[in-house]
Amino acid sequence: MKYSALLVSLLLSGTALAKAPLSVEHLNQVNNLYDVTLSPDGRYVAYGQTNGGFSPADTSSDLYLIDLAKSEQQNRLTRLTQSKGREHQLQWSAQSDSVYFITDRSGSAQVWQLSLAGGEALQITDLPLPVTGFIVSADAKQIALSLSVKPGCETLACTVAAKHADSTKKDSAMAYDQLMVRHWDTWLDGYRNQLHVAALDKGLVTAARNLMPEWDTDIAGMAEVAFSPDNQRLVFSAKIPAADQAWHTNFDIFMVSINGGEKQNLTAANPAWDAAPTFSADGRFMAYKAMQRPQAEADRFSLMLLDMVTGQRKELAAEFDRSIIEYKFGPDNRSIYVTTQDVGQRSIYAISTSFGDVRKVFGEGTAGSLHIAADKLVFTNHKLDFPTEVFQLNLDGTELRQLTDINADWRNAVQFGDYEQFSFSGANEETVYGYLVKPWDFDAKKKYPMAFLVHGGPQGSFGNMFNVRWNAQMYAAQGYAVVMVDFHGSTGYGQAFTDSISRDWGDKPLQDLQKGFAHIVKTQPWIDGDRACALGASYGGYMMNWIAGNWPTGFNCLINHAGLYDMPSFYGSTEELWFPERDLGGPVWQEGSDYQKFNPAALADKWQTPMLVIHGLKDYRVPYAQGLGAFTNLQRKGIDSRLVIFPDENHWILNKDNRVRWYNEVFQWLDKYTKQ
Repeated sequence: MKYSALLVSLLLSGTALAKAPLSVEHLNQVNNLYDVTLSPDGRYVAYGQTNGGFSPADTSSDLYLIDLAKSEQQNRLTRLTQSKGREHQLQWSAQSDSVYFITDRSGSAQVWQLSLAGGEALQITDLPLPVTGFIVSADAKQIALSLSVKPGCETLACTVAAKHADSTKKDSAMAYDQLMVRHWDTWLDGYRNQLHVAALDKGLVTAARNLMPEWDTDIAGMAEVAFSPDNQRLVFSAKIPAADQAWHTNFDIFMVSINGGEKQNLTAANPAWDAAPTFSADGRFMAYKAMQRPQAEADRFSLMLLDMVTGQRKELAAEFDRSIIEYKFGPDNRSIYVTTQDVGQRSIYAISTSFGDVRKVFGEGTAGSLHIAADKLVFTNHKLDFPTEVFQLNLDGTELRQLTDINADWRNAVQFGDYEQFSFSGANEETVYGYLVKPWDFDAKKKYPMAFLVHGGPQGSFGNMFNVRWNAQMYAAQGYAVVMVDFHGSTGYGQAFTDSISRDWGDKPLQDLQKGFAHIVKTQPWIDGDRACALGASYGGYMMNWIAGNWPTGFNCLINHAGLYDMPSFYGSTEELWFPERDLGGPVWQEGSDYQKFNPAALADKWQTPMLVIHGLKDYRVPYAQGLGAFTNLQRKGIDSRLVIFPDENHWILNKDNRVRWYNEVFQWLDKYTKQ
């Protein structure tokens, strides 16, 4: 149902209007925040905003500035840019007097700088290759850059020549001598994102020094790079060049001089994942995140502190059973503030650097983009009925203030369903949590069908969040009770709970889903358990295939997006081999592995539930043949089924028009089996 133009007209005229249920067209019009960042002096918040076209049909993407020194009654919001291009990777100068960003205004993605004093933005780099990421040193004399280059090339001209040679090839062959050959949605092309550095105090940057030309690996990203306090060295996270990169997770943290040369491995003793190095303001400590177990990409990220003077290393809050997502040093270096998944939320905690004691600062909804300066903490937050906005807190967690309201008109047009968290006794009689979202026009006297959502990962969560791809409110808007169970293996409930799904994909999680279904039907008599469909993506799609063979009369219909169907063939076609080898007991040929034990295809003879299968052709995590295999079985057995393929999508549905088609296909399938 398209009603946005009418809503905008009535809102602008001041006419009162009853709220309407959420539609996919409306969902596409959400205004989105990105690159939210706090100035070092704590005075300004800068951020990017991409408008969805709701009011007044604005689809611009620009940078904005909030002056926190002004009162809420004053006009403290300034629009910094109004260009046709999109500025991104926003960063502050150390003096809080200008911002840096990447834009393609000059025809190529380069770094620009905009002074708060006024005037036009100035181009900082003019390199022969596009900039994929950057950070500027605190003294503004050096810039570190991520550039996609040919391994072995010490100059940018060498890479330019290699690209020209590629463009003149007469054949289209791609040849490989080791894994990986493709990743996520892209075939690897022989170029790598590597760390470069250039002087900033000598005018426009037209050349840069590659600090790792002898390597054939990528850096983990510019978010994993930091200048040392003396601005003479860089630390970064990457894998050591080797032929086994596709089946291990051993990222290490390296230190290298800005002049190049030897790279010192600071985490060589840890065979698992090390990430996100950052220095304290006084330069004494380097903090970073570390896992303990090789191959376990869902292992707990602990917070480590390395004394750069003594070389001593310690884990902070070793008993804190949560995995660190983001972290920032407090202004006095005595505390580090972190975000972590936490019983269906993403919360903010403060951890003492001296004693490791932990204090919850904020714990409702999903917190992110964490920044700290002066006496304030700035972060983004969203919830099941609330898109992302920017908030401010005192460091002790008091005086929560909302700084942006970019979707105020949008929210005023929508009636969301009420939601609540519930718990029940799941597998092994352990407590399992979930969320229930009521229909948008809930009437306790009526009976409603159920949409039973199963999250992917499998080490993930359908927590208290606003998500455009799997938005629970979309099903509530169609008149469904929405049930989401965080089964064994979900994140945010302690590492043992997360680990419990490994080598047990089809047992405890299925028990939790069955018990959660029974619990919600028993405790919520307005839900009609005889009119229920289950749906999920990735591991959630796997679970649809697993349910088809193990719980064939549980649901009226199933919806499988990018689900795993045949586990042995999945191993041979996915790209990150460390994941199945860890979760399923080694390579597919290893005796005792789980590829057949928890293989949906092995139970294909028991399938009987109608199923909608959806897949993207550019999905290299779960290749499309998995969806095709499920559909082939359904068709061969004469089970009502439908296959929807998106040639231009990967593991996710990202294009807005495709999103409309995706939701419409899903709703038509749900309605067919629950509302007739």
